[in-house]
Amino acid sequence: MEFDNSFEVPLPPAEAWALLMDIERIAPCMPGAQLTEVVDPSTYKGNIAVRLGPVALTFAGTVKFEELDNAGHTARVRAQGSDAKGRGGAQAVASFRLEPSTAGSKVLVHTDLSLSGAVAQYGRGVGMIQSTAAQLMKQFAEALRVQVSARGAAAPSAGAAAAKPEGVKREGAPPAEAAAPPGPVAPPPPAAPARPISGFSLLARVLWDALRRLFTGRSSAGGER
Repeated sequence: MEFDNSFEVPLPPAEAWALLMDIERIAPCMPGAQLTEVVDPSTYKGNIAVRLGPVALTFAGTVKFEELDNAGHTARVRAQGSDAKGRGGAQAVASFRLEPSTAGSKVLVHTDLSLSGAVAQYGRGVGMIQSTAAQLMKQFAEALRVQVSARGAAAPSAGAAAAKPEGVKREGAPPAEAAAPPGPVAPPPPAAPARPISGFSLLARVLWDALRRLFTGRSSAGGER
């Protein structure tokens, strides 16, 4: 199944891209996610806890950057994982594109997702999967905004240079010889671990979306008579 999502980052594109490439720093912003290993500058291992309807799932797997265009602010990643209790697995290819917006930057995400095993039965409703993805993106964006606000005007952490795929450039930085001598700088506050997405709020959202589609469909049918 394929679906699209988007979220805003309150930074200009060059700064937003550098932040998003700091995988170790932004991973805790994703609800229920935990980064467990940096295999290399483009490959990461971790796990994420999600809920599909009444079923709680924990996927452990790998995320790898397959394509990366730092100048154009686009990337494609492949993720694959399996449920810790052996109930199936998930594979996804996600394409990201960042563009300017009134809030700073907008990230557009196109995902091609496939589920296997019992997990495919839990998530057989496309609406449920889309609602889950939308809720995850919304909570991720909110956590990211909190982190940006806490950091203020500070540049991306030094860990970004080690963690992000090679080749990312920071635009607009002054030449080294023109920069003022560095003074003592307090380290940016660590990102607070994100809580797993609430099963109750997600279920309520899914039910609301289903009811809205039902009544919208009835209204349209009634108007055609």
